[in-house]
Amino acid sequence: MDLQAVRTFVAVTEAGGFQKAAADLSVTQQAVSKRIAALEAALGVRLFTRAPRGAELTIDGRAFLPHARELLRAAERASASVRPGSRPLRVDVIASRTAQSSLMRAFHGAHPGIA
Repeated sequence: MDLQAVRTFVAVTEAGGFQKAAADLSVTQQAVSKRIAALEAALGVRLFTRAPRGAELTIDGRAFLPHARELLRAAERASASVRPGSRPLRVDVIASRTAQSSLMRAFHGAHPGIA
């Protein structure tokens, strides 16, 4: 499943229409329509009822929406987990009575908020 299409689905839902979502995503309305069509084809269901006033979620679209939002949150967590600076420093110390161990304990004691 294409996360860009899922992101577009959520944007259309929040914007209430394809044109507003396209502006919010800085893409053309045609690109939004193609992404939604591809997502609908992949899922085998219609997600929106298109109307002159905008787009409304179908029953399937309403069922998919919370899962789509969770997919985007999970993708963000996955990306954040490998970003530089997002992981704590790990120092393995074999003996607890070495200078390195003492320095690490002192640093941690002085800066408890740093992982």
